[in-house]
Amino acid sequence: MTIIDTIQTRRTIKVFKPDPVSETDLSIWLEAASYAPNHRMTEPWQLLLIGPETREALNHKTNFGGAPVVIGVVSKSAATQVERDENVMAVSCFIQNFMLAAHEAGAGVFWSSLGATARGREILGVAQEDDVIAVLAVGYPEEVPAAKQRTPIANKIAYLP
Repeated sequence: MTIIDTIQTRRTIKVFKPDPVSETDLSIWLEAASYAPNHRMTEPWQLLLIGPETREALNHKTNFGGAPVVIGVVSKSAATQVERDENVMAVSCFIQNFMLAAHEAGAGVFWSSLGATARGREILGVAQEDDVIAVLAVGYPEEVPAAKQRTPIANKIAYLP
């Protein structure tokens, strides 16, 4: 699969098979994700591997689609708003890399913002100055949704003088 194929065929997975994800595969995908661009090599991502008690406390409406792995992704605090924004952008790139690496291997990911709520932050034990960027459900897809129509990129381009 080319990188373009990987990008264009990745889907948000909402229903997972119960098949486990090996720690080796998970580690490979996370390591690949760590090559995300990040200003001044701050590597601002922190990962929370969510166990059964925390998962139950989060009380996601679909129990994360039955995914065998759930991961919280946190962006560490920064001294200025610009640095905070850079961290959030870098962590988002980390997550996209992770999603693409998992997809290439036949797995899928659902990105939930549940951890960003006050209740979610408290359950995850995330410091007020840090940002919860995602709670990721990871596993092998039970079903893969069809591609949705995208706006032609030409409609999104503005030419400046």
